[in-house]
Parts: sequence; structure tokens; C-alpha cells
Amino acid sequence: MELYLVIGVLGLVTGFLSGLLGIGGGIIMAPLLLYVPPLVGLKPLTMQCVAGLTIVQGLASCLSGAFVHKRMRFVSNQLSICMGSAIFLFAVIGGAGSKFVSNTLLLFIFACLAFTASICMLLPVSHDIEMPNVSGLEFSRFRALTTASGVGLLGGLVGQGGSFILIPLMTSYVQIPTRIAIGTNLAIVLLSSIAGFIGKSLTGQIEWLLTIPIILTVMPAAAMGGLVSCKVSIIHLRRLLAILIAMAAFRTWISLLC
Repeated sequence: MELYLVIGVLGLVTGFLSGLLGIGGGIIMAPLLLYVPPLVGLKPLTMQCVAGLTIVQGLASCLSGAFVHKRMRFVSNQLSICMGSAIFLFAVIGGAGSKFVSNTLLLFIFACLAFTASICMLLPVSHDIEMPNVSGLEFSRFRALTTASGVGLLGGLVGQGGSFILIPLMTSYVQIPTRIAIGTNLAIVLLSSIAGFIGKSLTGQIEWLLTIPIILTVMPAAAMGGLVSCKVSIIHLRRLLAILIAMAAFRTWISLLC
């Protein structure tokens, strides 16, 4: 029972941050599931179990968060389909080709890209506004496709989603307003989470009983995070994203050095 309570609390935290910042939450949930249970005297979860629970958490938070951001008119259907299909396809290609490339080199590139992305979130962008109009959104399909393809390929090669890198690239390179980038990223991650969920469920990699506290806490927390996100200024949202992305980069550097 204590483990269910711990997982539920972690679900509240990661779900809220997912809805608030438009990320799947895997970069937060995975390390918390690995390290928090032993800290409170519980049996450690296996990496396979953590991976399965993280997929469920990402699916639940993106579904709930994307719904709220969609209601607030911060989700672009065209951008979601364009980038979502590309990142899905190239993640599959990257995953299949990962055995042919040095994982250390790829992790180094991934860490450098994440660190650069965190810096990008601290830089002001001229096209950004507090309340953008998604119906009038215009973007370069070439830039959107190349961005999603690159992140999907690299993420598939190193075995990480990489969706948290999408938002900085969307706001700086594709020139999407921050709020639409946050909302649309949830829809994009939702597509990849569905694929991951199907794969892990069919191969028996999900501890179904442990998903109950995740679903019960993540979905309302993500919805609340989405509502709060619409009230927080884009400057503060970008700063929070910069911190989380920098933490992900730091984690990758640690895994390289250890």
C-alpha cells in the first residue's frame, strides 16, 4: 500500500508539470520512480517496470493536458499531425538502427543538444505573444518536418523520447509561439506515447496494478497544470522549461561519465 501511495504522489507532481509545461514527463517520472521508493524504505523498482509505468504516465498526462490546452485553443492540429507523424516514423527508424551506432557518441550529442535547447529557452523570441491565435498560425512545413525528424531519429537512436527538446526548437527554429508549442507538444507526445504503450503492453512490460495510482493522480493533475499554464506568463514558462531541460542534459552527462 505504501508503494501505491508513493507512486500516486509522484503522479501528482509529474502530471502537474506535464500539463503546465507541455512535456510528457518521462524525464521527471523515470528518475523519481527509480530513486524515491528506496529512499522511503521500499523495494526498488526494476528499470523495465519503471519504463512501463513512465509510458502510462506520459500517455495519461498528455491525453489530459492536451485536452485542456485544446479547449484553450493552444493546440494546432496541422502542426500536431505534421510533426507527430515525422517524429513517430523517424523514432522507429532510429530505434532499429541504434545497434549500428556508438551509443556514447549519440548520448554526447543528445546532451549537447539538450543543453543548447535550455539556453534557447532563456533567449527572447520576437514573434512570441501571450495570447496567440492558433487559427491564424502559419509555419514552415519544411522546418517543422526537419525538426521533428531530427529529434525523432536521435531520440530513437539513444532510446530517449526527446520531446522536451521539441519545444525550444519549435519556438526558435519553427517560430511557433510558446503557448501553442506547449499545447501542441502534448498532442505530439501523445502520438508517440500511444505507440510505446502498445509495444510495451503487448510484450508484457507494464505492471498493471501499479498503473492505477498513476492514472488516478496524473490525469487530474495534468488538467490542473494545463489550466495554470494558461495563467502563467510565457517568460516564467520558458524559464521553468529551461531548468527542466538543463536537468535532463545534466542527467545525460552523468550517465556518460559514470
